Amino acid sequence: MATAATASASRFAAAAGALYGFRWRTSPLTHRAFFPKPRSAASLRSRRHFLAPAALHRHDVQIQEEGQPETLDYRVFFLDGSGKKISPWHDVPLQLGDGVFNVIVEIPKDTSAKMEVATDEPHTPIKQDIKKGKLRYYPYNINWNYGLLPQTWEDPSFANSEVEGALGDNDPVDVVEIGERRAKIGDVLKVKPLAALAMIDEGELDWKIVAISLDDPRASLVNDVNDVEKHFPLFDSIVEASLSF
Repeated sequence: MATAATASASRFAAAAGALYGFRWRTSPLTHRAFFPKPRSAASLRSRRHFLAPAALHRHDVQIQEEGQPETLDYRVFFLDGSGKKISPWHDVPLQLGDGVFNVIVEIPKDTSAKMEVATDEPHTPIKQDIKKGKLRYYPYNINWNYGLLPQTWEDPSFANSEVEGALGDNDPVDVVEIGERRAKIGDVLKVKPLAALAMIDEGELDWKIVAISLDDPRASLVNDVNDVEKHFPLFDSIVEASLSF
């Protein structure tokens, strides 16, 4: 069970946002715990290049499903414009400029299957999480689009002194996208970060970035956590539900 790293999760979201630059569009989203995870030596020798941000604007990234949903074999792969498999984690660019970031949607709004990027598989496709050989589900349909920031990694060797000395969880940084549209698995959303919430799950630090898609009708109304609480009354319930991630 994950726990908040402070007695007031909502207040901490605002504080963390100010500390790490998530509250303002012009602030950088950089921190040691969020450095890109190095590829293997073999991957580095292959000299593969990251996709240029323009590729996403041209809708060159495609989705290929393999297997049946809600089975152990189900995978969602990313393809480039030539049909070659790429990694949503390593190959999709993080930043698009002007404070805009890409988010890879793993779990669409109003669904319960716990989907995640398979960080230990070739091309890191999206799959359903497994525990003790069984597919995992939330006990409810989540009220937001849930995903990750590509090219980020929570460093398990870095002890964050400002969050109880917790170590990173060795995964990409998670994102809660609070817009009204239900996305699809594998969608790449252009978002504006609004706040950060630090969760500690079994001693590991697990950041949750609260963001909104630039396509959302209310995107222009929110720039920090105070705006979120004003225009999204369910924000507190989102924070509380995050405790069970």
